[in-house]
Amino acid sequence: MKQKLVVKGVSKSFRVQSATEGAHLLQVLRAVSFDVNEGEIISLIGESGCGKTTLLRIIQGLNHLDSGQIAVDGTPVTKPGRDRGFVFQHATLLPWRSALHNVAFGLEIQGLDRDERLRVARSLLDLVGLKGFVDRYPHQLSGGMQQRVGLARALAINPAILLMDEPFSALDAQTREVLQRELMRIHGETRQTILFVTHDLDEAIYLSDRVVVLGANPGHVREIIEIPFSRPRAELPLLRGEQAFQQIRVRMWNLIRRSEPAAA
Repeated sequence: MKQKLVVKGVSKSFRVQSATEGAHLLQVLRAVSFDVNEGEIISLIGESGCGKTTLLRIIQGLNHLDSGQIAVDGTPVTKPGRDRGFVFQHATLLPWRSALHNVAFGLEIQGLDRDERLRVARSLLDLVGLKGFVDRYPHQLSGGMQQRVGLARALAINPAILLMDEPFSALDAQTREVLQRELMRIHGETRQTILFVTHDLDEAIYLSDRVVVLGANPGHVREIIEIPFSRPRAELPLLRGEQAFQQIRVRMWNLIRRSEPAAA
């Protein structure tokens, strides 16, 4: 299976100021390594402060690493690029643009012909279930709809890998489960490679082929767990009833609540 993303030995520290210690380096990530294969959904999960979002920003090219290597399709990551799409916790849509023109924005920057970029944007809004909402502005859309537009916008540039930073965490429980199912449907149609950050154990198990469990102080890989459920999967409420689901959930919880730091 082809590797789309390789994260190897990534470490990162930030300079911080405190009243007791003065200026000092705080290590956020230490020697983090994993890979994502083509067509996989891999989730990153761990307690608050374990560096999940920092790692995602490094993969996106928004932050620099101190040591280690990140590569997409064999090309080292040194800055943001079109091979990585990003879906934020909040949709961050341009309020003066309709859903259609928000999705087309990245293609416009790339210089794609107007008719072609609007055709692509319309097809992607159809894919995410917003065919009848192309002319709506962000303030006319619910939070879940805005996230669908954000997902379509990220897919528009046809990225090698899609990075998703807790994209459903700000939504109510019902909308969250709807969008989880929609993401599974879209993945089934596109086979998009996805790296997904979440705090939700059930979400991680339901969506993923593998889950990378991170420990904290500093962030490090505790375990990579294979998810045994085939695709397409039963809906989450049904999957929760499976013994294997409960066993994986308990295993992940026990890994996350361990408090010892990474070995030096």
